[in-house]
Amino acid sequence: MSFSRLVALSFAALLPLATTVRAEEAPRPIRLNQTGVEARGPKRAMLASPSLQPLGWALLDAKGAVALTGKTRVFGDDAASGEHVHQIDFTAFAKPGNGYRLKVGDAESRPFAVRAKPDGKLSRAALSFFYQQRASVPIEARFVERPDLARPAGHAPDKATCFDKADERGQVWPGCAYTLDASGGWYDAGDQGKYAVNGGVSVWTLVNAYERAALRKRSAALKAIGDGALALPERNNRVPDILDEARYELAFLLAMQVPEGQTLPVPVGHQQPVDGKLVLTPINASGMAHQKIADDQWTPVPTAPADDHQTRYLYYPTTAATLNLAAVAAQAARVWKTLDPTFSARCLSAARRAYAAAARNPDIYAIGAFAGSGGYGDPNLTDEFYWAAAELYATTGEASYETALRASPLFLASPVTGPRPTGDISWGSVGALGTATLALAPNGLKTAEIAQARNGLIASADRYLAEGASQGYAPPYAANGYPWGSNAAILNRAVILGLAYDFSVKPRYRAGAVDALDYVLGRNPLDQSFVSGFGARAMRNPHHRFWAHQANPAYPAPPSGVLSGGPNSTSMDDPVASPMRGRCRPQTCWTDDYRAFTQNEVAINWNAPLAWVSLFIDDTARQVSPR
Repeated sequence: MSFSRLVALSFAALLPLATTVRAEEAPRPIRLNQTGVEARGPKRAMLASPSLQPLGWALLDAKGAVALTGKTRVFGDDAASGEHVHQIDFTAFAKPGNGYRLKVGDAESRPFAVRAKPDGKLSRAALSFFYQQRASVPIEARFVERPDLARPAGHAPDKATCFDKADERGQVWPGCAYTLDASGGWYDAGDQGKYAVNGGVSVWTLVNAYERAALRKRSAALKAIGDGALALPERNNRVPDILDEARYELAFLLAMQVPEGQTLPVPVGHQQPVDGKLVLTPINASGMAHQKIADDQWTPVPTAPADDHQTRYLYYPTTAATLNLAAVAAQAARVWKTLDPTFSARCLSAARRAYAAAARNPDIYAIGAFAGSGGYGDPNLTDEFYWAAAELYATTGEASYETALRASPLFLASPVTGPRPTGDISWGSVGALGTATLALAPNGLKTAEIAQARNGLIASADRYLAEGASQGYAPPYAANGYPWGSNAAILNRAVILGLAYDFSVKPRYRAGAVDALDYVLGRNPLDQSFVSGFGARAMRNPHHRFWAHQANPAYPAPPSGVLSGGPNSTSMDDPVASPMRGRCRPQTCWTDDYRAFTQNEVAINWNAPLAWVSLFIDDTARQVSPR
């Protein structure tokens, strides 16, 4: 039965859900994390005020009694928000309770909680996102928070052959002689494509959250992601739930590997199309990974996965996709070695094949112009080669991978250190993942080299803290413009801050990660929580083909725990963002509208660092002093 028919039958039952949604609260002048603050952790709020002098503030308890007083710190003019900002630090207060309010003159915050311990709700919700993005299986009502979020399976099975017609530039692609069953995996974002490069960084982040907890013997974190902790079909199978979820995507990535003995014509090297045409060269593609499986044309919003009847294609294999497979399959071989030796061996074999294929074909880039999917083009693959070599070396200890590591200009580099820094973590910048693995996982590098890797990550964290201190709202991020997916950029920095805390046990790094999470949960100039279901003013209308209640009331609103891409002042190409170009400050270039795909789309590689950071904050809440 199609989703459209399903909702026609059940829409009457869903009407109460649609009509009882509360009106969104108006913005408040005092902004802080809308889910509450930690009793023992750092606690800051922000106020936009023209005053050049510090202002008196009071913290009131639920009965209106004064619990603490102080003076604001005048930060001053803040370029990112366009406001004159005052900062309120009430870290000294540590009494748990509900209904606290901050008051500065006539300005007052909404009531908030001071939490004695984490409740884990954000971590679980952020991880549930991945189950609800699964392809090829039905999303069952028993595993989601509301009945309307259940849906029939989409793309079951998800079998395709290679794209074999003209692309948007008129380039004719010859196709291939095989079909792959690429069922499973996660839909990438608001569309229903599945992409190897975005899948790679997302899997690494979730598996690293587990590996960090296991290697550092973090019992609270292991319990939070352990067997039975999450609402999944695989629960109670004696495997940590976070790994069950990651494996669902890993299985898809493994299925995207080109079979042995296949020759494919592909564009080799950096090419500038002449009259729309690329030069295609036959290569031995055995062991490479296809860039993506996706629709021939974009589907409209809304379109439930089961109602997506577009022809699906495999798009030609690329070196970046192949190295992503090599890296995460090697990581998986290490982590599943005792949990499932057979799966571990399969992953290691695939990783070796992929790395060898990428070494044989080092310069096949994603440059095709295909209509129904994102490109994910990456012109520099130095970081992917380094990351894959790091994962394979950490898993095998073999000399060939160590040689490749040491030859890389990114050897032991961190986001801001080394002769050639890696840059911040993103799908197109994965060098820091290699250094993070070498700093964390047992391997054969010299003790001094492992220390160098750790110190580089700490130095990057110091830079992030300095940038946070330069910002009125204090996210650990400073930029002239906010890019597409800025919330994930900030949270990926918080991953580095979390690792720096682990390696140094200095509270300031954890406090910087708290700043990042506070920002996305409401401590920003829009007084907006960018995470659905969390906060008085939570994101409601993502760009998504199924969570599309704003576009069509027959479709559901998003589940809790979904992260919006966030403010975007640099790529403003959708119908909502375009009129804002040049008229908004970087942190305010955002609208809660499903049409604003440059500002309000969701994606697996954005929710992954949200889950990592939330798990880290929960795990370390019991052991730190405020700063």
